[in-house]
This record gives sequence, structure tokens and C-alpha cells, in this order.
Amino acid sequence: MKTGIFYTALAALLAQPGIAVAKPRQQPVAPAPVVLPYESGNLPTSSQVRSFYAGWRYSPIWFNGNAAKPAARELLTVLQRAPLDGLSPGPQYATQVQAALQQAAAGSPQAIAFAEHTLSEALVLYAQVMKRPASNYIFGYQHLAPKAPTAEQVLRTAAGAPSLERYISQLANPNSIYTSIRDAAWRQMQASGSMAADPRAVANLDRARIFPSSGRYVIVDSATQRLFMFENGAPVDSMKVVVGNAKKPMELPTPMIGSMMYYVVHNPYWNVPHHLVRKLAPNLSKPSYLKAKGYEVMKDWTAASESIDPSTVDWAAVKAGTAQIRVRQKPSGENSMGDLKFPFNNPEDIFLHDTPLKQYFSLASRDLSNGCVRLEDARRFARWLLGHEPVQPSDGAEQFEQMRQGVPIYTTYLTAQVTDGQLAFVNDIYGWDPASVAGTQVAAGR
Repeated sequence: MKTGIFYTALAALLAQPGIAVAKPRQQPVAPAPVVLPYESGNLPTSSQVRSFYAGWRYSPIWFNGNAAKPAARELLTVLQRAPLDGLSPGPQYATQVQAALQQAAAGSPQAIAFAEHTLSEALVLYAQVMKRPASNYIFGYQHLAPKAPTAEQVLRTAAGAPSLERYISQLANPNSIYTSIRDAAWRQMQASGSMAADPRAVANLDRARIFPSSGRYVIVDSATQRLFMFENGAPVDSMKVVVGNAKKPMELPTPMIGSMMYYVVHNPYWNVPHHLVRKLAPNLSKPSYLKAKGYEVMKDWTAASESIDPSTVDWAAVKAGTAQIRVRQKPSGENSMGDLKFPFNNPEDIFLHDTPLKQYFSLASRDLSNGCVRLEDARRFARWLLGHEPVQPSDGAEQFEQMRQGVPIYTTYLTAQVTDGQLAFVNDIYGWDPASVAGTQVAAGR
């Protein structure tokens, strides 16, 4: 099997005094496994990459003969702007890679071996940064959570890629939203002559990194208070939403979640949140109030729970927060869920739903919910999910309709917005962004 200049370099090292050299085989087969000298670039991934090359018996990944492949320059470009990706020392590593490539250009086997390893160490480090677990997201299904790859996975994929340049580009551009924000921020840095990445842009890129690159998915953005429907990496529709309360960002924000939607609920019940049950406790003890609002007090939280006499509840304890009771609102024109509910698995019991309070969608700021998300046009959203007009199966409460295929959903917080190639930031209603840098434009309106 062909070994190329890389192992020529390593063989030259082995030929030094005091290092035993095995006789070359006559047959064109891979040499027997041995631990070979390792020319490290001393990046943080050097030990991982050393382990990979100890068992690698094929041609170099980064060189054709004495010449570096064009992908080496692609990696240099990626490293230069890597502070935006969350790899602060990226430009420093780019300098190390550039120096190694310049030394290798003279054709020295030792220099080529050194450059080969330095490039691989930088690639593995960048790939692991780009695939690291997303900060502050809650995942309804663990398969949606990013997982950092091993050096073995990165380098074997790189070695087998039809185009090494394309592989690096795919790592650097996980989805269209990420690329748009990153490229606009990079242009801004270059125009200002500053190599300091705006920490707000870095935070937003960390939030955007986990979105899919293709297929159908949903993004609910609490910062702009809009929902977006995506197909093949591009938005095909959007609508206004009402999201968690910014006046109580520690209690009632809409959290960042990655999950899957599998079904739609027609004629949903509304299970009143505990903090509202506490607030309404004095009224909930009155049968007339319960009847007027369509509320019923339930025995427990199971699906088959029965209603109970409200007079049997210690409402003073409920108001004080020392006791909890389930209260739900039956389907009706008054129901806070409206006609449709869109659940997705998550530990915070967040979901999307219709609402009778349509007047909220005329407001510029729509952070007025208890954490869940109210939709401007629930029927249009259901039509997109289901592929047909949403028609309830029967007149009964809680009628479930299965979707033909699950759709990923991400509730997120993107204060960084790109308009005509320019990066700006909307109001940070939850206070989740780090401090800004001077001179950064602020976007107006939503």
C-alpha cells in the first residue's frame, strides 16, 4: 500500500544513529505496526493526534509528495476567524501552521512530518470546538445534543473525504444562520481592524451552532419574538409569537430547548401553571368562578385523573405554596390554549399553542407569556406540520393527530441579526448576552 512522503520523512528519522531500522518489505503491503517518532506542533490536541498517527499506515492527509494540499490554506482561513467560533487562540494556531508550512516548502522530510502533524492537531481542535455541547440548552432527546468527536473520528473522516477542503468548509458552516452571523461579524472585525471578537456575536454563534444544515425544522426565537419554519436550510415561512416574560427573566423566560415534535393536539386542556394556581387560589375555591372560567380541580396529574370537589382542597396552603393542586381549563373559546397545542418533549413543560388573545400580536414587544409560546396563526403552523388543513378528529377534548414525520424544534435566543450583510443586535430582553464591545450597531425593531 502506498505510504508517500510522510513515511519517507519518518523513515529518515528512524535512520538516525541509535535508532534501529527494520528492513523494507519487498511486497507493497502496509508495514508492521510500530511506534514512530512524532513531530508535534504542541497544540492542545497533540496527545490525541499522536495516538492516531501511531497506528496510521497510509499516505499523509495534508501532503501530495512535497506539496501541501489546497485544504491547508482553507484551514488557515478558518483558524484566523476562529475566535468567533469560540476558539480564542485560533490566530495563534494559524501562525504556527503557517510557519510549519513554510518550513515544509523546502522539501525536508522532517519539516513535512512536522507540518502534517501540526495541521492535524489544528483540525481536530477546531472540529471539537465546533461540535462541543451547546451552552444553556435543554435537550428533550439526547441524540439532538452535539457531541465532540475524537481525533480518530476527525482524521479518518478527513483522510477519506472526497474533498478535504469541502470537509473543512462543512465543519465551519454547520447551518445557514450560523454562517450568516459569523461572516457578518468577521467582515465587521476586518473593517474595524480589530481582531477582538464581539462577545455577543460569540454567544449567539454558540446558540446557533446546533441547528440542522438541512431538512424541515422549527426555530422559535425569543429575542425577535418570531417563529421560523425551515426547509432544506432556508426559512419558508414565519410568524409572530408571544414568549416568556422579560420582567421576570429568572422565573418566566422561554428557555432554550432542542427537541422533536411528533403530534398536534386539537381541543386541548390548559393545565394552569402552579404559580398562577397560587395567585388564583382565593377565586378557585368558589364554584361560580370555576364554572365561569371553565376550570376544574383534578385529583392528580395522571391522564386518567378525575375532577374533585374544590371544597376538599386546602386553598390557604395552595396560596402559601405549601401544597400543590392540579387545575385545568376545559376546551372552549375562553381556553388559554385556543384550538391547537403543539407539544414537544422537555423537562420544563414548554410547548407552543394557539391563543384567544390575538391583540398581543399587534404589540412591538411580545414577552408576555408564562414561558410557553403563543402563535400568531396556529392553523397555518399546523398546516405546515401536518401537510393538510388541520381538522379535529372529533368534538372531544384532547384529540391527538400524529404527524407523518417528526420535526426538530429549537427554542433559542438570537439577539444577533444580519440585514443586508450587516450585523446588528436587538434588545437583550433576558439579559443573557455578555457585555458588548464599543461601536457595535444596535438593531431597531422586530
